[in-house]
Amino acid sequence: MSAAPTASPAPGRPLPVVLAWAVVAVLALSAWGPHDRLTWFLETVWVITGLPLVVLLWRRFPLTNLLCCLLAAHAVVLTAGGHYTYAEVPLGDWVRDTFGLERNPYDRFGHLVQGFVPAVLVREVLVRTSPLRGSRWLAPLTVCACLAFSAVFEMLEWAAAVAGGHAADAFLATQGDVWDTQWDMFCALIGATAALLLLARAHDRQLTAPVVTAPSVSASSAATASCTGAASTAVSRTSTADTTAPRR
Repeated sequence: MSAAPTASPAPGRPLPVVLAWAVVAVLALSAWGPHDRLTWFLETVWVITGLPLVVLLWRRFPLTNLLCCLLAAHAVVLTAGGHYTYAEVPLGDWVRDTFGLERNPYDRFGHLVQGFVPAVLVREVLVRTSPLRGSRWLAPLTVCACLAFSAVFEMLEWAAAVAGGHAADAFLATQGDVWDTQWDMFCALIGATAALLLLARAHDRQLTAPVVTAPSVSASSAATASCTGAASTAVSRTSTADTTAPRR
């Protein structure tokens, strides 16, 4: 079974450029006097490595505007957690005090986003590179991929805790909850499922939107079409001449 042809987003769009520069600015701002430099790096390494990767692959694999916006929002969540540590983000403290919660909930929110945004990323990659477009397996496999990523992240946190001892407490942000790892993965599951339920149709519309082709590709296509058209005309004329020629 071959993958159905899918239009990839046009590469020459202003929104992704604006979002990329905004992420760079937010990352630089978060690096200014963070609570703990090692924690900042561990939390923002995904942004530090992910943004250059998207830029390098852009011509071959440009992303939809929806996914670009989600990735930029996720970068803001990660950089805020890196700057303050997830257990001490001021917005989370405000939510805790306002609603009488036992802990700062920003870590839970971060893991919801960790499922929500990668779900759209995984879905886009699968739709455009595999035979799963329109398949009933697309949604469950996307959720499974997000859960696998969440589990890998928890193992990385475990490795950081073993290597850093108490120095990794800020990175773990368990806040005394012995079930923190399980809650983190459950939040990622909820986030991934919610993303598919809420954004699948909008995502499909962007994936099938018309593509603005590059000038070189357009010129090549036009030349090919011109040559094909000329050849077809010549064949047509020859066939007509053969049909109308008097028989001797």
